[in-house]
Amino acid sequence: MSSNPNIDESLRAKIIAEPAAILDDRDLMHALIAANDREIGANVVDLRGIAMERLEARLDRLEDTHRSVIAAAYENLAGTNQVHRAVLRMLDPMDFEAFLSDLDGEVADTLGVDHMHLVLETVQTDDDPTVGKLGTVLKVVRPGFCNEYADGGRGAPPRQVTLRQVQSGSLAVYGEMAQYVRSEACLRLNFGRGRLPGMLVMGAEDPHQFTPQHGTDLLGFFAGVFERTMRRWLD
Repeated sequence: MSSNPNIDESLRAKIIAEPAAILDDRDLMHALIAANDREIGANVVDLRGIAMERLEARLDRLEDTHRSVIAAAYENLAGTNQVHRAVLRMLDPMDFEAFLSDLDGEVADTLGVDHMHLVLETVQTDDDPTVGKLGTVLKVVRPGFCNEYADGGRGAPPRQVTLRQVQSGSLAVYGEMAQYVRSEACLRLNFGRGRLPGMLVMGAEDPHQFTPQHGTDLLGFFAGVFERTMRRWLD
């Protein structure tokens, strides 16, 4: 090693004073390793360099995984807070009409969905004047409609929450807004023994808001709270 290296004295002094700055600079370390490889020559296998490359690749994978886990945790926490706020809002109304009005109002806004409808199976007709007073949020359908709609008519085993993308929504559920719906969540509701089931449908104009790949735990919790709230009104 030359005692008089061809390097600026001020730069040399700075490197000697702060060697950690070089070690923390990935691009600089790559340049130094590449220079070392050229000095060694192509006929010599540098096992240390190979080991460093493998460790570096493993570190990159670990950092990517770490970032993904943190992002997923934040997203899950945000979704949990969102559902909690919607549940609290849903428990506020003191009468059934206000309860239904909030569903497609502040509750839907809190959950970030464009449309929300409560679908109830009944043997009564649509001419029931009580139904007409409750606005467009409530949809009255024939017995068996909810199961058929939620599983798409495939006869699949029932699931409490079904997420899917659609070309357009159902006219029976969304009415004139059906053409704008591109994804939806179907939450099946059990109102107790002796009562016909129901379904809460959330529609979104974003085709990626509800897809089968998304988790359903939070929506399952929301459906459970909604069922218990509806039983109070039905009683």
